[in-house]
Parts: sequence; C-alpha cells; structure tokens
Amino acid sequence: MRVYCYHTQNVQYIMRKMEKGEFPSHFLYGGTKLKNHGIDVIWHKSLVSTSRLRQMMHSVWQMMFVNRRYDAIYATHYQGLEPLIFLRALGLFRKRIVIWHHQPIVVARSWWRNQLGKLFYRGIDDMFFFSQKLINDSIQTHKADPSKFHLGHWGADLELYDRVIAEKCERKGFVSTGKEKRDMTTLVAAFNETGAPLKIFLNTKNGSFNYKQLFDSLAVKENIHVEFPDKLMPYELSKEVNKAQCVVICCKETSYTVGLTTVVEALAMGMPMICSHNPQIPVDIDKEKCGISVPYGDVEGWKKAIEYIQEHPEEAEEMGHRGRKLAETTYNDAICAAEVAQVLLGCHTCKPVRN
Repeated sequence: MRVYCYHTQNVQYIMRKMEKGEFPSHFLYGGTKLKNHGIDVIWHKSLVSTSRLRQMMHSVWQMMFVNRRYDAIYATHYQGLEPLIFLRALGLFRKRIVIWHHQPIVVARSWWRNQLGKLFYRGIDDMFFFSQKLINDSIQTHKADPSKFHLGHWGADLELYDRVIAEKCERKGFVSTGKEKRDMTTLVAAFNETGAPLKIFLNTKNGSFNYKQLFDSLAVKENIHVEFPDKLMPYELSKEVNKAQCVVICCKETSYTVGLTTVVEALAMGMPMICSHNPQIPVDIDKEKCGISVPYGDVEGWKKAIEYIQEHPEEAEEMGHRGRKLAETTYNDAICAAEVAQVLLGCHTCKPVRN
C-alpha cells in the first residue's frame, strides 16, 4: 500500500531536522514509522507562508495531478484539504481520505451550515481523535457516521527524548513551555505567592494574542524567569525542560486538547506535571498518578500543587516514573503509527498501486 501524507506544516524542513536528530517524529503523527507496517509514503511538498486559498489549490494540484499513484491520503489536519474532501463526498475523487480531527465536531448555528458540514464529513473516510471525550462529543452532533471515528493514542518520540534524558543534569524548579491558550495570569499569580523557581518559555505571539504585551502588564517576581525564544525548536526546548524538576501546564478552558503536546512530552521525559484539568485530554493525570491536575483559573489550587511537589520530592520522582511507563505502554509515536496503519490497511479496498 502507498499513502500520501499531508501536513499543514513544512514537512521538508521537519524531515531535514529529523535526519540530524533535532526534531521529534511525533509531529508527523506516526507517518515516519508507517514503513514498518508495509506502507510506502509520499510526503506532501509544503507551501508555507501563503493564503489558505493558495494552500488548498496547491494541495489539489499536488494530490490530483502531480502525485496520482497512491491509495489513500493520510492527513494530520483537514485544513487545506477542503476541496478534495468535498470532491470525495460528491464521488468525484476516488482516493480514501483519513485525517486527524483536532477538535470535536460541532453543531453550527444555521441549518445550511449544518447541511454543508454533513456533506463535508461524508467526504472523510476515517477520522482519528485524541480522546474518547472528543469522540463522544462529536457523536452527539449527528453530523458524521460514528463508524468512521477512531481513538488514536498520539504520543512522543521516545528515542529523541531518551537522548535528551541521557544528558544528565540536576533537575531543579519548574518549567512551562507551550504557547497555545496558556493562562499565564493564573500561573504567575501562583508562583509569585509560593516563591518557587519557574522558567517560562513562550512565543512572543500565538495567533493574534501577544504574550509579550501581557507580561508587560503583569507584576512578575524574581523567582520567575521569562524568555521569548520564538525560533527555539522542540528539541532545544526539551533540553531546557530536562533541567527542571516538574513541568507546569496552565491553560485556559477550551473544547479541545490544549496542552496535550506538553503532557506527552513530560511523560516521555519521565517528569511529573501540574496541569490544568482539561477533560478532553486522554491522560487522566490524577488517576495515573503521574502528576496533579488543577481546575481552570484556580490560583489556590496551583499554590497547593506547587508546594506539594516541593515538599514531596520522592513522590514527585515516582510520578515521573509512572508517566514514563505510560509513555512506553500507551502514548508514543510507534503505537500511534501502528494504530494508523491498522486503519489504513483495514480500509484499503482498491487494487495495489502499480509503478
């Protein structure tokens, strides 16, 4: 079988960095390991820093005319694939389309948008979701066939993080990475009051939100160190994370899995975490005893969690060990690839591609 792997990010750049051992493979959602399951891969040639319309037209051109000898499209996101998905729904495009759906399917406010949405989802043959909660919420909308839904255990590139961990260093204090929907106001307030050492690594902006401007308005005490390394890649950030005792993931409330990337990376690095309680995230942090979850916006809850980690270093270390075990058994890139391959091979009904 041969699949066309589509990604909204710059695939060629990621692959070059991966060849140097400087980029985790899980950002390609198991695509690099599909060959282990007998699946050949054609990688999408990314068109970055352009309009969404041009991206869509570029995708149509690449997948319908430049590359035609493949059996299915495997996509990390539907963005950019909309024309092909509608063509598939209308029976005008014959390749199967398998995607990751990052948010729950939602009911639109208008009747016609709901009907358009139902047509759109008919053009997707299979969908992976990050958690059962996202699947359950999507089923309630009655906009897509639930038999297309699959729970995917998206997880980190253990080999890369093993190399990072091997660079032994004394782990001290707390660290915050990640940029999407982060609740820095709550996090700073809690650490201001505890005096615990915290390093924060943020992009200056995420979308239209400017974190630099936010921090200019916050009173930040000396125990908190903030950096805005806009060009620092996941591999370099992981080295900074490895210097800390505990990962903190303080997020705003959303309907999807905000914070999940940082969660699975903390698991892979064998580090305890304190995380905003997001029911969409598949890892039950409290049940698995790999960290502590805190309700959204709860400064007092954050203070108690921070103090618990500081006062119970042996238990914090055990949390990290449990998290690493969870990464090895459930949340890693190899398992993700195996689950994706099972769906791709299971739905492969067309004749083998001939060179």
